Amino acid sequence: MKQTITRIKGLTVNIEVVEVCQTDANGGVLWYHAAIWIQTHGSAEKTLIRKSRLPGAAAELRKEIQRDGLRAFDRIKA
Repeated sequence: MKQTITRIKGLTVNIEVVEVCQTDANGGVLWYHAAIWIQTHGSAEKTLIRKSRLPGAAAELRKEIQRDGLRAFDRIKA
């Protein structure tokens, strides 16, 4: 099982992308889970924004967040 945590630091919030992936002996994906958390500065509380089981969904969202900032979440919530 492989776990990857990516932290994106912003001006008002920090975004944390947690990806967990399990593969078989041949390298095929058995299961994948990604969770995107948001944490305001000065707070210990994290809020779950989105979950996905589609491989690569977190990488795509990470690129959108780095490109558009918090405006990327407007498209998610709509």
